[in-house]
Amino acid sequence: MEQQIFYFDTKHAISVHDWIIDNSGGLQGYREIGLLDSALEHIQNDVYYPTFQDKLKHLIIAINKFHPFNDGNKRSSLVLGAYFLKLNGYDYCIDRFILKMENIVVWLAESKINDELLLNILHSIIEEDEFNESLKLAIFEAVR
Repeated sequence: MEQQIFYFDTKHAISVHDWIIDNSGGLQGYREIGLLDSALEHIQNDVYYPTFQDKLKHLIIAINKFHPFNDGNKRSSLVLGAYFLKLNGYDYCIDRFILKMENIVVWLAESKINDELLLNILHSIIEEDEFNESLKLAIFEAVR
C-alpha cells in the first residue's frame, strides 16, 4: 500500500517564515512568491518526485537555493523540511534532521552539497541512526 503524503500550502509556509524572522531576526517578506508556489506545487508531482525523500529534497532545495523570501531562506528550508517530516509521520527523526541539517543547508546554499548527496543525507536521516562512513566521507569531500 502506498503511503499517503500530506502537503502544506503557501500561506502556511509564509506564516512559518514570518515566525522564524520574528524570532531570529532578518528581513520580513518574500522576494518572489511564485517560486514558493511552484516548489510547493511541484513536490506533489509523483512523476518527477516519486518518493517522499525526493519531495523533501526538492522542497529544501527550492526554498534554500531559489530564494523565495527576502531573508531567512536557509532557516525556512530547515524548518519547513522538519514540518513536512512531521506532517507525514516522521516525528522520530525530526530532532536528528534539525541537528544534522543545520550545517547542510548552509553548504547547500554555498553549492557545496549537490542534489544527489542531499538525497543520500536525507535517506540516512530518515532510515538510519547515524551517517555511515561513506556518507561522512562524501560530505567531508564536498565541503572541504
